[in-house]
Amino acid sequence: MTAVRPYRPGPRPRPSGAAADRTLVPVQELHDAPLAPLTTFRLGGPATRLVVATTDDEVIAAVREADDAGTPLLIIGGGSNLVIGDKGFDGTALRIATRGFALDGTRLELAAGEVWTDAVARTVDAGLAGVECLAGIPGSAGATPIQNVGAYGQEVSGTITEVVAYDRARGETVTLSNEECAFSYRHSRFKQHPERYVVLRVRFALEDAGGLSAPVKYAETAKALGVEVGDRVPAAAARDTVLRLRAGKGMVLDAEDHDTWSAGSFFTNPILTAAEYETFLGRVRDRLGDGVAPPAYPAGDGHIKTSAAWLIDRAGFTKGYGSGPARISTKHALALTNRGEATTEDLLALAREVVAGVRDAFGVTLVNEPVTVGVSL
Repeated sequence: MTAVRPYRPGPRPRPSGAAADRTLVPVQELHDAPLAPLTTFRLGGPATRLVVATTDDEVIAAVREADDAGTPLLIIGGGSNLVIGDKGFDGTALRIATRGFALDGTRLELAAGEVWTDAVARTVDAGLAGVECLAGIPGSAGATPIQNVGAYGQEVSGTITEVVAYDRARGETVTLSNEECAFSYRHSRFKQHPERYVVLRVRFALEDAGGLSAPVKYAETAKALGVEVGDRVPAAAARDTVLRLRAGKGMVLDAEDHDTWSAGSFFTNPILTAAEYETFLGRVRDRLGDGVAPPAYPAGDGHIKTSAAWLIDRAGFTKGYGSGPARISTKHALALTNRGEATTEDLLALAREVVAGVRDAFGVTLVNEPVTVGVSL
């Protein structure tokens, strides 16, 4: 669980000038405000107070106000990675709705509130490569560096050069290089210190390959495109193929399709040590017999990554599993979904059942990818 607590920094310098004295005039401020409509799960109770900020100054002012008062603060972007408890959030929810798409040659800067999939489409339309296989991922640009968003052979860490963030401990805006972001699989410095940084802007270095994509790295994508891994294709073709693949798995938002009322992949793919992997293989043989080989990918430092979706399916939680208002997607075993009338507790009950079932079957403990607010597995 990622805890959301009051942040109480020690004495810190306050910048001088107009920005420091700026009074927050939010686009919208509501009390006892519903949060469920701001999440892709469409779940969760209300916030004591909701502020919508459309400029970096408004974001910073809202954060400072909450910190100075010792008020719990919840940051919301696109809401695609949040599981909010049914009781809601007792504090200030800050929705970041900033806008900004600045492209200079192959250099791109996005405001945190930019819709990620729209930004990807614009880079492809500009003939640039580097994020085309990240098309269709719901959420905002500011969320992408936090968990190092990745799919179909690309991760944002491959193109991010800098992240501009408000550092709540120092009380100032900082610029962190790619190296300083400490990216790893679905992880970063921002995820490691969730209460410290508020992402304001993300900068990327893309590639001009004459309208072609980056080399295709993912076997499923290559097969769908009819090319070999390592080949380049028109960037638009790569994007469109990824969108079709994602839609087939219920991973492209559609208000009419309850399979997309989810947070996408609910669990991260487990990364095991060599010893853990050998033990895991023994459990696979015991359960499924000789000759069954689970997915395995090198994960650096002698570690091996396997597939959470494979584990879930082989543990008996197949597509569509469940009889209540929260069920596994009918299109993808890794997505837990709200069928329209679910509560957060319904969702968590299903998640706990899946975690326990996979652990009992294979000795591997799944870890949730979405951030939980006021609840835990």
